[in-house]
Amino acid sequence: MLVPVKWLRDYVNIDKETQEFADMMTMTGSKVEAVEFYGKETNGVEVCKILEIEQHPDADRLKVTKVEVANGEVLQIVTNATNIKVGDYVPVARIGAVLPGDFKIKKGKLRGVLSEGMFCGAEELTIPAQYVEDHKKDGIYILDHQDSFELGMDVRDVLGINDALIEFEITSNRPDCRSIIGIAREAAVTLGTELKFPEIKVNGSDEEMQFEIDIQTDLCKRYCGKVVKDVKVGPSPYWMQRRLIEAGMRPINNIVDITNYVMLELGQPLHAFDLDDIKYNKMIVKLAQEGEKFTTLDGVERTLTSDMLVIGNEDKTLDLAGIMGGENSEIKNETVSIFLEGASFAKENIRATSKKLGLRTEASSRFEKGIDVNLTEMAVNRACQLIEELGCGTVLNGMLDYYPNKEEVQKVTVNPQRINKLLGVNVSMDQFINILERLEFKCNLISSDKLELEVPSFRLDIAEDADILEEIARIYGYENIPAADLEGNATAGVKTEKQKFMDKVKENSIACGLNEILTYSFVSPRGVDKINLPENDEKRNFVKIMNPLGEETSVMRTTLIPNMLDVLATNVSHKVEEAYAFECGNTFTPQNGLPVETKQYCIGMYGKEVDFFSLKGMVETILNNVGLKGYEIEPETTNSTFHPGRCAKVVYNNICVGTFGELHPDVIENYNLGQRVYVAEINADLVFENITLVKRYSALPKYPSTSRDIALIVKDEVFVKQIEDIIKANASDILESYKLFDVYKGSQIEEGHKSIAYSITYRSAEKTLTDEDVAKVHDKILSELSEKLNANLRSN
Repeated sequence: MLVPVKWLRDYVNIDKETQEFADMMTMTGSKVEAVEFYGKETNGVEVCKILEIEQHPDADRLKVTKVEVANGEVLQIVTNATNIKVGDYVPVARIGAVLPGDFKIKKGKLRGVLSEGMFCGAEELTIPAQYVEDHKKDGIYILDHQDSFELGMDVRDVLGINDALIEFEITSNRPDCRSIIGIAREAAVTLGTELKFPEIKVNGSDEEMQFEIDIQTDLCKRYCGKVVKDVKVGPSPYWMQRRLIEAGMRPINNIVDITNYVMLELGQPLHAFDLDDIKYNKMIVKLAQEGEKFTTLDGVERTLTSDMLVIGNEDKTLDLAGIMGGENSEIKNETVSIFLEGASFAKENIRATSKKLGLRTEASSRFEKGIDVNLTEMAVNRACQLIEELGCGTVLNGMLDYYPNKEEVQKVTVNPQRINKLLGVNVSMDQFINILERLEFKCNLISSDKLELEVPSFRLDIAEDADILEEIARIYGYENIPAADLEGNATAGVKTEKQKFMDKVKENSIACGLNEILTYSFVSPRGVDKINLPENDEKRNFVKIMNPLGEETSVMRTTLIPNMLDVLATNVSHKVEEAYAFECGNTFTPQNGLPVETKQYCIGMYGKEVDFFSLKGMVETILNNVGLKGYEIEPETTNSTFHPGRCAKVVYNNICVGTFGELHPDVIENYNLGQRVYVAEINADLVFENITLVKRYSALPKYPSTSRDIALIVKDEVFVKQIEDIIKANASDILESYKLFDVYKGSQIEEGHKSIAYSITYRSAEKTLTDEDVAKVHDKILSELSEKLNANLRSN
């Protein structure tokens, strides 16, 4: 929830710096997400009045203006603005002023004409574009309500942008804090000061309202309403618009703005109906007809069901209760009378209706968490008070108040001594009671170990003594509760070997330049179609969710590749030029009982510098570093997800533990990737089962090594693995290493052939090798290569 500090100060005295205050609020349970000091980058911008506007002598798009600032001083400003006229009050950044981005205004000339400053638009004043009226968007920000400021005033004071905005994270159990008063109440307790609740008084007229209400369902707990006549619809005053803007709502007109203002202030949503659209001066709260069509204020026609709560009359529905009003009763410029409604609805019904229709509003977000039923009458009166103060209309005498089952005061009995023991503190009874009374609980001390509490109606989260324990702890101060060791036979937790292995996989992935991602296990069954899996592939055998939120999350994943490609596609759509990602996650295979969970490891990458061998190098590096020895990289030609001829598999003891390569063009097109993408998926469980954690020591060699280079002409279809297998099989015990250092195709090589060059190193652990020793083994290798692969030594 966004809370303008300037608004908050109306109800509580904040004598701390804003950041310090925010930190204190977090420590007492009102978590602060962010503190924004708006207006701090704007300095030296003043209010001026336009006296003259003339055409620039040498530029068709420029105008030369004369403006008046403080003390009758006149400045000349050259501008290209088209939305200004003589008599307008506008913000001007004089010479020496500083605008956002540390932009300093200097004296200068535009096409030869002196300009002594610059007019400012909404952007320079840090006003979000979505809250700016149309005639102020594409040009200078015109200052309205001239009676509220003087020439030369700092525009930050005029616009109220000289304070801070605090964003609070409101948990679902504290709906009372989804209002300025709710936060002010917490602030007063935190700061040890008093809450200044607004004094609500409605004068009203002598004319009695004539209106009826018919409640046909117990889903409406309370319903209040008043009639206002002689309504004058127009813009609300700037101070109200500004507060709505800062709290995240767009001003509409004075009547609607007042209802939104009260909702933000007190936490009770209100709705204003055009009285001319309500026939018979009667409102009915009822359930909708099955299949009924209703067009809401956003212009969308919605199909209702018989379990949805609506408000209307005998002829038509006018309002989707607790969520959004209808187009057929909205406040219009011609509206002259309104019916102002405040109600309390069953939160479960509002939540279900909002979910079914896919429609969530500021009102529904409050109703679905629960609202104090006592706020209803108070909020209606507060709105009427503002209508009177702003001269928007005449409030008729009387109020509709349907409240058949008045809620009883909730009582909770607690043992303060027990709470002290559980917290490990010694809060005296006086301090204990003082904390609760500051939180507006009424305390009745029955005995030394029994305290009866009357819970304030706005605290819907209090049900038992454990809730009171939390209240005492957070106000007493978590930082004041001493740390203590656990008692009993508690043991320290340690990671399993598999957890340590997965940590090592992640550490090596990050070292290779990959970024970890985390995606959902609930996926769409269409993902396997997009990666071209055959119809008979076992990965199409899903664990299905019995009650899914939708088709997109209806099954448990059998592979990580679709999730990875969704992430890469998102990066591509956001113009990210390169991406390197990995994920460690479970896949699920159905069986009798619980499904089989398999830990999988997936890599996804794209970019100018990325190719098949980049991915191969990463896969080998990670496997080697986590301890998998003796695996082979073999060509993979049957996997339809990957490009034919650009795919390989990792094989250990004749078992495939993973596949990697370049994606098939069809898969790339399915995800709109628009470039080559490389992916690997490895069974982490199989790798873990076969890793070698023991490191063996090898002494430094005593005898020198010798090396031989060979360049072989082989057919294109020969793989380097075939060559390396022959080298290893025939090198006896003197082979130390071999390394591929060149692959060449060109005019000097016969068509359909390639040149492959290796450097082979020989060393004996028992003696210095002679040329004869090496030649014997080397010649055997060449002979086997020639015989089995028809490989010939390259002569040039």
